[in-house]
Amino acid sequence: MAIDLPFIWAAIIAFAVLAYVILDGFDLGIGILFPFFPEKRDRDVMMNSVAPVWDGNETWLVLGGGGLLAVFPLAYSIILPALYAPIIAMLLGLIFRGVAFEYRWRTKRGEFLWNWAFAGGSMLAAFSQGIALGALVQGINVVDRAYAGNWWDWLTPFSVATGFAILIGYALLGSTWLIMKTTGDLAEKARWIALRTCFATIAAMGIVSLWTPFLRPIYLERWFSWPTAIFSVVVPVLVLGCFALLLTGIRGKRDAQPFLAALSLFVLGFAGIGISFYPFMVPPSVTIWDAAAPDSSLSFLLWGALFLVPIILIYTVYAYWVFRGKVDPEEGYH
Repeated sequence: MAIDLPFIWAAIIAFAVLAYVILDGFDLGIGILFPFFPEKRDRDVMMNSVAPVWDGNETWLVLGGGGLLAVFPLAYSIILPALYAPIIAMLLGLIFRGVAFEYRWRTKRGEFLWNWAFAGGSMLAAFSQGIALGALVQGINVVDRAYAGNWWDWLTPFSVATGFAILIGYALLGSTWLIMKTTGDLAEKARWIALRTCFATIAAMGIVSLWTPFLRPIYLERWFSWPTAIFSVVVPVLVLGCFALLLTGIRGKRDAQPFLAALSLFVLGFAGIGISFYPFMVPPSVTIWDAAAPDSSLSFLLWGALFLVPIILIYTVYAYWVFRGKVDPEEGYH
């Protein structure tokens, strides 16, 4: 039986993107919430809670983007021109917030500038990711294996809605991370924010989920035709279950449960996108197998992935294990 290398690589790329979203999502969420915590002491603790892991989280973005170029070059050559603007905006946002991590601790007079760089960069990166996701979901115009759309095709009411949905969702992840990692008034305020962003996140997920099937006939068929229509029941039930765990965790003053429940919401949302997309790499015309590099290249690169991905996983788990527990306000990472 022949090994379906394009499918295996699609799964690896999907895993890398999911790992980036759930790991860097709360990291970006900390920056999104920065304006809601005006006290310097609170902001120092917030940044210290993610300082040991934020750069490692972005390894998954590099793996996903680099992997897409290497193993699905056709998809890369179509998606990049279609999404130049939001992708460039995202990278600029990530650069500003990355620089702010270091420079904020080195200046007093200009600290307020780096506070805004951290918050603004996080918001820009999150919103741009949502815009790019929405533009990809709504479909990219392809003619003769090349992007055939216009410069502004990525900017639509749906992509803007997904941009705000990601922004709100990351704020939820950030607030639940603070519940798990901080104490005192900071944790209580994070709990107050999490209670409100959880309702906003569910509302945003509902709007995007109800909108998506009507973007393309194939999405409508996928969600409402047997046997795949079963997902239209299973996924919402699981989402409501995670929402219940999120609420009980916040109101019950539990530390880890809200964060894990929020992560689960993102995993379910990602699964929903996968259900809509499959088997397309670039909806609605380029499949996984159309976009894949030759099998000889995929096979060669797979050996490298089998070595590299476990190392990244081990490092990630080790980093979170070393820096587990509550952040001590009196001890800084920097």
